[in-house]
Amino acid sequence: MAADPDCLFCRIAADEIPSTKVYEDDLILAFRDIAPRAPTHILIIPRDHIASAADLTEDHAALLGRLFAVAARIARDEGIADGGYRLVSNVGRWGGQTVDHLHVHLLGGRPFSWPPG
Repeated sequence: MAADPDCLFCRIAADEIPSTKVYEDDLILAFRDIAPRAPTHILIIPRDHIASAADLTEDHAALLGRLFAVAARIARDEGIADGGYRLVSNVGRWGGQTVDHLHVHLLGGRPFSWPPG
C-alpha cells in the first residue's frame, strides 16, 4: 500500500513533519511519542499505510515479523529489555486508536498494571 497524503504518520515517514527518530529502514520507522505515557514511549510504524491491525492479512507476516524484531532491538538499545516493556496496538476508536495508521507503542521504564484500563 502506498502512503496516504492525509495521514499524519505517512507524513512523518515522508519527513514532511519532524520527529525524533530512533530507528528507520526501508519498511519501518520508529520515533518518540510527543505525549509520552512512560519514560520510554516510542511509536513503531510501517512506512506503507495500513489503517490498523484490523486490516492485516497473512501477506503482512514478514512486515509484522520485522516490526516486532525492531521493537525488541529498540527495547535493548533503550535499556528497558531486561526490566520488561509493553507493546500495544490500538484498533478503532473504542480501542483507543487516534491515528488511522498501524502503529505499535513501545512503552517501558516503569511498572505497568493489568488490565490496562
